[in-house]
Parts: sequence; structure tokens; C-alpha cells
Amino acid sequence: MGYTPARREVLHAATVAGVAGLAGCGSVTGDDDTDAEKSDGGGSDGDGSDGNRLDPDNCDEAAYTPVDELSPPDDVEEWLADANGYRGERVRTGTSGRAEIRVGHEHDGGLGFAPVVVEVPPMTNVRWSWTGHGDAHNVAALDGTFDSGRPNAQSGTSYHYVFDEPGTYPFVSEPGREEGMLGAVVVKEPPSTGYEAVDEWVVHSDNFDGTVADETGSETASVTVGAPGNGDRFAFAPPVLKVSPDTTVRWEWTDPSGPANVVFEDADVSSGDPTFERETPFEHTFREPGTYRYASLPHKSIGMRGAIVVE
Repeated sequence: MGYTPARREVLHAATVAGVAGLAGCGSVTGDDDTDAEKSDGGGSDGDGSDGNRLDPDNCDEAAYTPVDELSPPDDVEEWLADANGYRGERVRTGTSGRAEIRVGHEHDGGLGFAPVVVEVPPMTNVRWSWTGHGDAHNVAALDGTFDSGRPNAQSGTSYHYVFDEPGTYPFVSEPGREEGMLGAVVVKEPPSTGYEAVDEWVVHSDNFDGTVADETGSETASVTVGAPGNGDRFAFAPPVLKVSPDTTVRWEWTDPSGPANVVFEDADVSSGDPTFERETPFEHTFREPGTYRYASLPHKSIGMRGAIVVE
């Protein structure tokens, strides 16, 4: 099969000397290219084998299970229950065309991937970046779609894959899979409200499904601060609200998992300093039609965002 840019795989190792084997495993010696692009067929030493893969014949079976002896799980969510750092959240990238996953991130339960699950549109270039923490790791899809090759412990190593087909792609670090180094890439079109500025803003919130809560014609409307989402109670509900001009919107704190506030991107409106609770709701009356985006500043990066559409 010829090289197709839309399905390229790229493995970049900082130095050959930085490629380390896991204790109990020997590695096949491959080409010494430090920046190589591979076609779907992968690299080869000339004998049909992948020169960047661990040699399973030299590995302790308890420490290493080759991914080609595994199969994708029937229930990915159930399988991910064993992933270090996973609490049911998905990190959406929107339409940026890029996503990054850290390899060897230090979670409370041990090393893992961060984020554990990313949701991206087709044709997104996903990059795995090695932190250098722990032993050597690699990235391998359980269905064989992608494989970074020989496990590596070198900080600065990165691996890229462009996903052009919708689907769910569970992956592991082969040496670390029994210790919870599990993850998944979900490839699907992002949800849409039909308002481009709104979609680009709230797509990062995992409780956003494209729904617009329509409260037009009402004098007041409410938004929950601290709804379930984004890994804990770090969401607004509803994330997108549509109201008429002169409607008063109330934000009501309901035990968020961290101190939260409401700060607008498109207007000089703020609830003040982040807090776990408020004695009274924060209110704002929207006089003019338009789109108003807001976030909780301490949790903006993890998706605690919302939008008000005034029509």
C-alpha cells in the first residue's frame, strides 16, 4: 500500500540512545532514523518484521502482552474502568484539526495517558507526547490501526496519527496495559447548535450534545453552576440557553467540585471571585440580541463553558 498523507503515522525519538527497553524485555534493533514517516504497513528490517517493535520472545509474559494477541473490547467504557485517571470524561477538540495526549502522565492511581479519552472530528491529527516518567512505553491500537513501535522512555518523543474514519479506537501502552495505561480516541462529527461561535466555544464541554434550551418568551431562566460534567461537577446546565431580549438569567450554585464563577467573554459581566456557593443566585438581564459566551475561569480549560443566545 502506498503512502497516503491522510493516514500517516509519524514517530519521532529525540535520540536513539534515549530508546529504552522495559525490564524483562529485549527489543529488536531497527533503523536508526530519529524522524521517520511510516505508511500503513509500518517500518521493516527487510525480513517482514517491524524493526521498531519489542521482540515478544525476549519478554516476560507477565510483563508484556503483544497487542496483536489482544482484541478490541466489546464494551469500551467498561474496559476503560481500569484506566488510570479515567472518570468518564471525554476531552473534545472541536474543529482545530489537532489533539494531544501525554504518555506517562502521573495520575493518582499510577501512570497513564492524559487525557485518557479524546473525541475528535475526522481528519484530526492526534499527537502522543512522551513525558519521560516511568519505564518505557508505546502506543498501540487494539485493532492494529496505529502503532508507535518500540517502547520508549525518552522525554520529547512524539508520535502522530491522522484519523480519517469515524469510530472508537481503544489503545494501550503494551508494557503498561496491566497497570492501567489504557486510552481511546473517539472519532465523530462534533455536536452542533447551528450557531458557529457557540459550537466552537462549548464543544469542549462534555455535557454539550448540540441541544439549545429554548426559553424565549420567558421573563426569567436558570443555569446550574456545578452540574455533572468534565470529570466531576464542573459544568453549566444547560450549556446553551436561548432567551428573548430583556430576559433575566440566574446562575445557581449547586455544590460544584471546585470554586466556580461566571465570567463573560463578550461583555463586561462577572459574578466575581470563584466560590463554592452563593447565598443568592448571580443574575444578569440581557437587553440586546446577540451571542454571549462565558466560562468559570478556574475550569475553563477543562470545558466549564456556556453560552446565551439572545434572539
